[in-house]
Amino acid sequence: MLPEVLGNFGGLRLDAAVVSCTGSHYLLTPDGDRALCAELSERAGAPVRSAALAILDTARAVGAERLVLISPYEPWLTELSQAYWESAGLAVDRVVKIRAGARFSPYDVTTEELVAQVREAELPQDATLLFTGTGMFTFDALAELGRDSGRVLLTSNLASAWWARDTLGLPAEGPDAHPLLRRLAERTGPRADTRTGAPAAAREGAPASGLGAVAVS
Repeated sequence: MLPEVLGNFGGLRLDAAVVSCTGSHYLLTPDGDRALCAELSERAGAPVRSAALAILDTARAVGAERLVLISPYEPWLTELSQAYWESAGLAVDRVVKIRAGARFSPYDVTTEELVAQVREAELPQDATLLFTGTGMFTFDALAELGRDSGRVLLTSNLASAWWARDTLGLPAEGPDAHPLLRRLAERTGPRADTRTGAPAAAREGAPASGLGAVAVS
């Protein structure tokens, strides 16, 4: 289905695409996820990344080797998520299970509930927090939690935006970037192409403006 979706943009040429779903990709394992995205990239004629792989790219860029997983999932899906990160080489030191009221429901977690439950967990000041799941509203919560400490705060959507900008050669610290992206940029420094060592903005064919990336869910 994904190849068909990526092929339905008509004459609009895509420079990059993100598959904004994590749950189904946990089942693939990181290696299977990379293989799928490589196949999609070849068929689409542009780089394609899953949100899960974008998280791994971003975690690597900020030098994170250990995570605290902030998960609104049902326990079985949280376990799949943890297994994915650990099989990719990231240690999960702790899991904070986030509830909407008394139940697990990513789309129903309020900003107040998310902030309160993270603060109640009393996490280490140097922890890297991964708020998993593309469906949980996190922007306002991260802005609030960001005032508590200098922790690295990652989400599926934030990492997807970071990867897309990096792939397009657009600096995350630019004036049009969201403050959360600029915060990440402080941790990553200048990015280099893994093939050439050149800064992202200097990559051959990198577009000069912010249009051209699309999220597919």
